[in-house]
Amino acid sequence: MHMISRPYSFPFDGDLRAENTALIIIDMQIDFCGKGGYIDQMGYDLSLTRRAIEPIQRILNCARSIDGLTVIHTREGHREDLSDLPANKRWRSKQAGAEIGSEGPAGRILVRNQPGWNIIEELTPLPSEIILDKPGKGCFYATDLDMILRTKGIRNLILTGITTDVCVHTTMREANDRGYECVLLEDCTGATEPANCQAALNMITMQGGIFGAVSDSEAGISALRQLQKKTVK
Repeated sequence: MHMISRPYSFPFDGDLRAENTALIIIDMQIDFCGKGGYIDQMGYDLSLTRRAIEPIQRILNCARSIDGLTVIHTREGHREDLSDLPANKRWRSKQAGAEIGSEGPAGRILVRNQPGWNIIEELTPLPSEIILDKPGKGCFYATDLDMILRTKGIRNLILTGITTDVCVHTTMREANDRGYECVLLEDCTGATEPANCQAALNMITMQGGIFGAVSDSEAGISALRQLQKKTVK
């Protein structure tokens, strides 16, 4: 079966099953969409990243009702001693007005075990769901995500989270190069600059879907409900 998407129906071969599919929710943390966090400290409009919360809630609730479908949450953050923080990344964040590791209203910015590093309450992971901690933008870099997916036999990735043009897009590109079939749900993501969000979506659909496909939460939920019916049978 397929999910309605563009420029082709996801997945390309129609092999959409609960056991070979994962919903990945990228970096829905206070630092990226909450008051006093990294994005807020840089002065961006939080509504542009928070727009993804309600659509993600809906597809997450649907995914949780399907036996065998994997849910993965990710968090970006650095070690407390900042030993995994590249000097140029720290320098750039300082120029933007929110130096990684410095104190802010939500604790030390983008540092693990600080308040801002936590996933927002509206999308709190269940104990059975995987939480992946990453030091960079892509979910595959310096993590065991590839091993988790291959061990579980997952090949289809439904991507959601923030931001569209940075962490989500980087992850989609990484996954594409590793042979995973990807779809990004456009209303389940957001960026600090709307033009960048749209450009990132356009990049995916060029050349017949160079990185995968683009869909939305409504189509995603519809497809997952079909999987749910198969599970019940």
